[in-house]
Amino acid sequence: MRRVSKEVNIGGVVIGGSHPVAIQSMCNTKTWDVESTVAQILELEEAGCEIIRVTVPDQRAADALKEIKKRIHIPLVADIHFDYKMALAAIENGADKIRINPGNIGGPERLKAVVEAAKEKNIPIRVGVNSGSLEKELVEKYNGVTAEGIVESALDKVHMIEELDYDNIVISIKSSDVMMCIKAHELIAEKTVHPIHIGITEAGTLISGNIKSSVGLGILLYEGIGDTMRVSLTGNPVEEIKSAKLILRSLGLRKGGVEVVSCPTCGRTEIDLIGLANQVENMVSGMDLDLKIAVMGCVVNGPGEAKEADLGIAGGKGEGLIIKGGEIVRKVPEKDLLEELKKEILSFSK
Repeated sequence: MRRVSKEVNIGGVVIGGSHPVAIQSMCNTKTWDVESTVAQILELEEAGCEIIRVTVPDQRAADALKEIKKRIHIPLVADIHFDYKMALAAIENGADKIRINPGNIGGPERLKAVVEAAKEKNIPIRVGVNSGSLEKELVEKYNGVTAEGIVESALDKVHMIEELDYDNIVISIKSSDVMMCIKAHELIAEKTVHPIHIGITEAGTLISGNIKSSVGLGILLYEGIGDTMRVSLTGNPVEEIKSAKLILRSLGLRKGGVEVVSCPTCGRTEIDLIGLANQVENMVSGMDLDLKIAVMGCVVNGPGEAKEADLGIAGGKGEGLIIKGGEIVRKVPEKDLLEELKKEILSFSK
């Protein structure tokens, strides 16, 4: 059952309540480089990103927000570290949300200035706490970095903002330790109604990062925890969006988009199934169709295994089968398999 949380409006994208889990990513460009940053955001939008975050370490980056915002179509979040002036500048230049750690923004008066500015524009504040920056006293209290310490730290920061009479808040608590991250989210979900941004921080490269994120985020989402999410990967941010969409679809939390399933190959495989499956995935990426496509490596078991898919192809030696609704509709030369599949996919969009 989905955890009940408050609704928060981030530049037109509402999270919390019964709204779908929103997919986020973060640019790895220099924010002051407007052309590169906008180009990356537009690419992420096309992949399905719904909220984008950029770092704002200096005035050049803060000044760039105004122009970036004019040229993109999704909410823009400013990531602030340490310098409260950058938070004020980001708000002034149109950020739809700011991400801060109230504990390192420079003291109560500076935090108050940031909160007042956010309040004036009615933009949310994402309170971010990572296990790697846990306060020394909490590490000592809990004899190390623990889920309990992360939660106490995060709630302390939330209370600092609430005491300034502002509750337009999103909470983010992250750890690279999957099980600690799960436990921390389970604990904090019981202690607050603020929406929660979930993610496994510093998850790793494409393979290790995807596995850790799928396990950690999959468990949390299955438990009903999470109002917005980011799959953090070391690589092209577009891969984060692809992974997030697959995690949500696998849990039945998203519909739409083409799902590709493929067999793991065996000694009967007589075509380049790995290459073919990757070509199919690339071809359907971004297609707004609710379809399941099976890519099978042999004509022996392929048709039977493809029965649950809307469309399928099964390869043989120099030839292949086109399968529709579990039935073989025609045999085609191997070299034409991809093109013939594309024709069948496009027929669903008419």
